[in-house]
Amino acid sequence: MTVKEIQTLHEDKMRKAIEALRKECASIRTGRATPSLLDKIMVDYYGTPSPVNQVANISVPEPRTIIIQPWEKNMLAPIEKSIQKSDLGLSPNSDGSVIRLNIPQLTQERRTELVKMVHKKAEDSRVAVRNLRRDANDAIKKLEKDKTISEDEAKKSQDDMQKLTDKYIKEVDTVMAAKEKEIMEV
Repeated sequence: MTVKEIQTLHEDKMRKAIEALRKECASIRTGRATPSLLDKIMVDYYGTPSPVNQVANISVPEPRTIIIQPWEKNMLAPIEKSIQKSDLGLSPNSDGSVIRLNIPQLTQERRTELVKMVHKKAEDSRVAVRNLRRDANDAIKKLEKDKTISEDEAKKSQDDMQKLTDKYIKEVDTVMAAKEKEIMEV
């Protein structure tokens, strides 16, 4: 494996870590209704666990309301059960054809908890990015040890990996700050 391949591979993995963080943050409930709140909720669809958005239409007609309209009437009860079991803390209201989720205003205490959760997820992402840097540097050192690349090349490659790491850590901080701002917005 060449230095360029090592860097490309690890940069790709860093990008995926950031995407994972973005998805995690999207599923954290703020005071605003968004279909991505339901991304993690799985429903038993004829014996197969399926995401809610694959068995129903999800719409947001108002800032604090989500409407779930199952494609099949018999899916109402399983969707309701899945939402009640989830960690969203929302209670579904069904009228026989659609499920309404009313998103309550967040308390200051709950906002603080959510911000802490976002900080933890961001720190996990930073650790993942740093671990990828370490793995890349180990691979580069191995190439140097095997005399495939020179000492100068190894040093330059490690500096490049550090720059990539700094770039993605900064991106983690940006994602975290945006989500924190969204949560604290009243």
